[in-house]
Amino acid sequence: MVMRVLVIGGTGNFGGTIVDALAGDPALQLLIGSRDAARAQARAAPVPGAEGHAIDITQDLAAAFARIRPDMVIHTSGPFQDQGYAVAEACIAAGAHYADLADARGFVASIGALDAAARAAGVLVVAGASSVPCLTAAVIDHYRPGFARLTGIDYGISAAQQTNRGLATTSAILSYLGRPFTTLRNGRDATVHGWHGLHARRYPELGWRLFGHCDVPDLALFPARYPELRDIRFAAGHEIKLLHMGGWVAAWLVRAGLLRSLQPWSRLILGVARGFDWMGSNRSGFHMILRGQDAAGAPRQRIFQLIARSGHGPAIPCMPAILLARRLARGLATRGAMPCLDLINLEDYIAALEGLDITVLAEDA
Repeated sequence: MVMRVLVIGGTGNFGGTIVDALAGDPALQLLIGSRDAARAQARAAPVPGAEGHAIDITQDLAAAFARIRPDMVIHTSGPFQDQGYAVAEACIAAGAHYADLADARGFVASIGALDAAARAAGVLVVAGASSVPCLTAAVIDHYRPGFARLTGIDYGISAAQQTNRGLATTSAILSYLGRPFTTLRNGRDATVHGWHGLHARRYPELGWRLFGHCDVPDLALFPARYPELRDIRFAAGHEIKLLHMGGWVAAWLVRAGLLRSLQPWSRLILGVARGFDWMGSNRSGFHMILRGQDAAGAPRQRIFQLIARSGHGPAIPCMPAILLARRLARGLATRGAMPCLDLINLEDYIAALEGLDITVLAEDA
């Protein structure tokens, strides 16, 4: 039986990447959802068997799902920092599986509140089917056996300037710029501020990229998952250093109380950022540095990196949702509500990236 997969936000950057990846899978029929019916239908037209549907997540989802009849919903319409679980709850009520690309800390960490309802309905509900926490946990789980004690992780994402950035992604980042949140330092919770903690890292091919603190689900999930950890730093940054420093300065305005939030200016800031596309490239990077001790007690460090070219970077955060759709259509039996942990290992993640202009680098240092 063919599984009907509704991609909410299927005309956007991440949604479109998922649609392209799943198109042609004989086990799936794609349903492309957008608030604009004409856009959804136009996006569906070149995809064999696909349907375009109007859907607004702020409206009557029960009626929408009864009309569209999805077997699975992939939710890509953020920012998730401003959302509750209405879409996931509507999926449970409709007997449809659910996965989202949420990067909101509380949203992903608390999805287990729906576990009993999801199990009773016989569906899988997954939050954070994206780079964080799915890829990041998969990297740690893969290399953790090589450490007698894993004490620190330092990692980040540097996005390409020439990428199809969406308003939702911009709004999500601006929601925590300059605002306080906690991360693990020296074994204790420490307060940091969004986009501060300025530091740089040199990538192969990409050169030096700037980074600042970002609030992600990992910071809530990993201290309990990896209790030996004493330090966690996750950061993100712009390819264009001038843009990154502009965000750093703006974060100080929020931190100092001169601005309540930068979110209301999301559309303007996105437009300004696009004006710098000519200065950038279509190459992005991900890195994770794992630190600890080996069996003899000596310091050990492992570095894992991804270099994405040709604008293929968005495929990395989209891959967990893509893999879950394929596996559910072929009999994946896992049920319940959970963050995207222990569902996809690093080998399968990397194998799914084959054919894309993405290089995997791993080394001891």
